[in-house]
Amino acid sequence: MELKTVAIENPEALNFILGHAHFIKTIEDIHEAIVCTVPGARFGAAFCEASMECLVRHSGTDEELTKLATKNAYALSAGHSFIIFMKDMFPINILNTIQNVPEVARIHCATANPVEVILAQTDQGRGILGVIDGFFSKGIETDEDVEKRKGFLRMIGYKQ
Repeated sequence: MELKTVAIENPEALNFILGHAHFIKTIEDIHEAIVCTVPGARFGAAFCEASMECLVRHSGTDEELTKLATKNAYALSAGHSFIIFMKDMFPINILNTIQNVPEVARIHCATANPVEVILAQTDQGRGILGVIDGFFSKGIETDEDVEKRKGFLRMIGYKQ
């Protein structure tokens, strides 16, 4: 077995969700779940098929996001993994919906941070062991930091 890391290519620091599922129709069900939850959603999704043809299946409402998802999924080539890139929305808008798609088994991360995916590779294939999402903690939140956090949440519309 060989351990590898693959950095998620995300030049615009877009929000994305990386997960694991189990069935060929995953890409269709993820697509339907997103558009039914966020009308007008801009996203691209890709899914690594782990049996039969073993293709990277892809779908989305935005061609560039779909290309980005497909490129990253292929770089991972980890059986039954999927990745969704989004614009003008946040993972919080669709995360519960994605977790409730019947094929979805696990969410590895939902973030806009730089991410490295830790993979194990054998003669059979690849699997995701985990992710490194962002950076080390730099300290403990102060009262000033609390106010800054609450101000940011109000600015983006998640608190009043």
